[in-house]
Amino acid sequence: MSGIAMPKPSDAVLARRREIVAALSEIVPGEGVIDADTEMRAYETDGLTAYRQLPLVVVLPETVDQVSRILRYCYENDVKVVPRGAGTSLSGGALPLADGVLLSMMKFNQVLEIDYENRAVVVQPGVTNLGITRAVEEEGFYYAPDPSSQIACSIGGNIAENSGGVHCLKYGLTTNNVLGLQMVLMTGEVIRIGGKHLDSEGYDMLALMTGSEGLLGVVTEVTVRILQSPETARAVLIGFPSSEDSGKCVADIIGAGIIPGGMEMMDKPAIHAAEDFVHAGYPREAEALLIVELDGPEAEVDHLLSRIEEIAKANKAETIRVSNSEEERMTFWAGRKAAFPAVGRISPDYLCMDGTIPRKELPKVLAGMRALSEKHGLRVANVFHAGDGNLHPLILYDANKPGELEAAEAFGADILKLCVEVGGVLTGEHGVGIEKRDLMGEMFSEDDLKQQQRVKCAFDEKHLLNPGKVFPTLHRCAELGRMHVHKGKLPFPDIPRF
Repeated sequence: MSGIAMPKPSDAVLARRREIVAALSEIVPGEGVIDADTEMRAYETDGLTAYRQLPLVVVLPETVDQVSRILRYCYENDVKVVPRGAGTSLSGGALPLADGVLLSMMKFNQVLEIDYENRAVVVQPGVTNLGITRAVEEEGFYYAPDPSSQIACSIGGNIAENSGGVHCLKYGLTTNNVLGLQMVLMTGEVIRIGGKHLDSEGYDMLALMTGSEGLLGVVTEVTVRILQSPETARAVLIGFPSSEDSGKCVADIIGAGIIPGGMEMMDKPAIHAAEDFVHAGYPREAEALLIVELDGPEAEVDHLLSRIEEIAKANKAETIRVSNSEEERMTFWAGRKAAFPAVGRISPDYLCMDGTIPRKELPKVLAGMRALSEKHGLRVANVFHAGDGNLHPLILYDANKPGELEAAEAFGADILKLCVEVGGVLTGEHGVGIEKRDLMGEMFSEDDLKQQQRVKCAFDEKHLLNPGKVFPTLHRCAELGRMHVHKGKLPFPDIPRF
């Protein structure tokens, strides 16, 4: 597990493994429980593949009642639970625990209702992100948030991490497109929050759940907002002689009051990797590439494209290529959508980071990353959502070379510290998970973290849901706010801290 420490497994729970497996098999009969090591290998990691751990047991429920009974049993028997969707998390959010039940929600894969009049779709959490758009596209609608992994990632996982994507600049993140949830608490209680109505009664629990990383409850049903497909959508490829020029262009476009449907940036290593993989026609000579998409009425799109060309030329753009067909537009995006697997072809391993900065700081941060690359002796390829400042540096390393994983971790930590230093945040859409957990103190004070953990305690006072994630220090709920270090002595030394 390299430098990432997890809570020590409970010997008492491990000793009761057969009993736990038998109890879960009664709740989910047939093939719903997986306990053989060879069969659990598929669940030992998520998208953060540098870390692996077999779970205690895997369970795949098919009904809300089964989820409720599983959680109630685990609550009454002090067994930890790690909820899991498609397993595409890049922050280790679905990493299993040796003494925990891995609760896979991928059998919840049905579209339950399509309501065009209310512009809403009700789905189960295992439906893929792209699956929602596929269900409504024939009628001219789509679901706006579109992470690069949209062909595989589940909507339940999108809610856990508050995923974004290319279109989040104009149409918002997951939190701006989810209307309602059904969820099961750790105690087994089933509750509903939100719905097809556009306003929330009482506290906005829906926003609290979106981005909660599986720490507060297990989502079993989702109501999302769908949008009518725009009349026209065109994309433009813009090549620049430097990343700084590209970053300045991004700031100038937004400063001019233009909000594109999407605005993505790639540096030279990412450009070459994507072009070799997809052959999208990217300019290989460019040091940085912007892909800008405009959507809306045709006259508006044409006007804004001409303004963006002017801004790009003022920022030393060397290549400007506008899509002239839907096929060409999709080809432009194919390279960007395939950038992560494309980089996987040029390096044995990579860490995909996720920090967010003010747009005006792009040139400074990109220059800082180049200096950090030299410091740590590792290459980095940059692919990110330029419009909202959400960076995705891909740190290239070889896990088979001693010390390279540790160097990659240190490099990634320095990038995230730089993001916070310039006024940004540790994560934009991948979540904290285990990857950024021990960096939370760079952004939050101890009081900040305790206050956040009080919310966790309101939903899960035993800390059984996805423990070891997000919070760098584990406090017992009854003691939150009352712990003080006196004369260098820490009270309650038996409390696990990792």
